[in-house]
Amino acid sequence: MEPFEKKRTYMEDRIQHGIEMNRKGFATLRFTAPDGNPVKNIHVEVKQKTHDFKYGANLFMLDEFNHPEQNEAYKKLFAEAFNMATLPFYWSDLEPEPGKPRFAKDSPKVYRRPAPDLCLEYCEANGIQPKAHCLNYASFAPKWVPPEIAGEKRLLDKRFRELAERYAHRIPDWEVTNETWWGYNHRFPFYNEPDFVEWSFETARRYFHTNRLIINEAHSRIWNNEHFYRNRSPYFMQIERALAGGARIDSIGMQYHMFYRAEDEIAETAQYYDPERIFDVLDCYAKLGRPIQITELTIPAYRCTPEDEEIQAEILRNIYRMWFSHPAMEAILYWNLVDGFAYGTVPGDMTAGENYYHGGLVRYDFTPKPSYFAIKELFGKTWRTNLSLDSGDSGELMFKGFYGEYELAVSAGNKTVTKTFHLDQQHKNELDIVIPQKT
Repeated sequence: MEPFEKKRTYMEDRIQHGIEMNRKGFATLRFTAPDGNPVKNIHVEVKQKTHDFKYGANLFMLDEFNHPEQNEAYKKLFAEAFNMATLPFYWSDLEPEPGKPRFAKDSPKVYRRPAPDLCLEYCEANGIQPKAHCLNYASFAPKWVPPEIAGEKRLLDKRFRELAERYAHRIPDWEVTNETWWGYNHRFPFYNEPDFVEWSFETARRYFHTNRLIINEAHSRIWNNEHFYRNRSPYFMQIERALAGGARIDSIGMQYHMFYRAEDEIAETAQYYDPERIFDVLDCYAKLGRPIQITELTIPAYRCTPEDEEIQAEILRNIYRMWFSHPAMEAILYWNLVDGFAYGTVPGDMTAGENYYHGGLVRYDFTPKPSYFAIKELFGKTWRTNLSLDSGDSGELMFKGFYGEYELAVSAGNKTVTKTFHLDQQHKNELDIVIPQKT
């Protein structure tokens, strides 16, 4: 906690002012009779129903547990805490055999890779916005893809087209490339070509006409001393070059996995938890003129002890508040909801390390940790607007609230009118409400 405490005054000042300026707006309500004359002495109950800001996790364990009660607990915990879900579109697992994609909900199981149709059915039933990860992730190219550039491009073009035809109308956000900092790829030579990113986004643009296209990168290539040189940072220059070449990059993805062992945590994470560094990175990348998403996030608790779990929760409170306050940020996605089911782990086996095993917001027995409640409280209470207002002698009133969908119960005497209203950052928020005449 030392990095946060050393710069607490700076951090809290930016959070407080940033949230008020960037996450809230004013709405004007005007009340009239059917003849157009103003109506006074109106009482309004303002209740926020949803957030425009997106917060979620990956949905990789949907119906993946051994027992029905575990699957039901997972679905319930996810829906109660989040409004966005990352769906797995890893090519090698979605299409393990050429021409036989696992789209349908009854497709053969692949661990941590629930079928897209199954995920979408769950998301749509629970008002959760889906997001796809990832169109061209070279580390997960199928083994059956020929190791020659022309063939790789042809098959990628076919993959992009098929995914767009089936899912573009149901999934708004698509990560196009991911973790392009890796070295030479002998088995997938197209990865080594200088136009790998540009070609991927141009091909995505041709098929995903109205979707949002996202670039994504690993945390170590973004936040740490070795790779952050402001506008000379490698990831910054990669995006800048692609944009200059006409790539339609709609959002910048940033990972934030603190996968460090307990004995190394303090030394390794100091630079990542530095509030000044966090805001410096965001301020820098915001200059590219694109919104930012925290696409993958892990903060380990290390052990199932009250002390470690509270430290995890407090770290998350700090970084969520900083990210939420920044004008460029549009989404934060935690990576693994439940302990013990991260990539590289075997359920119940600790050999992968406590940093991987205890990285969830929910314990292995499906009881929520303080971190789960911390995130739920931020978006469900702290950052939610619920007001009781009276217009008095005026025929209108104004209120300030977090951006999102609202339900308004407007009362005049014994008459009540219910309205839905979207408080939108991009528009002038004014609503005329007609009050029925007394009978």
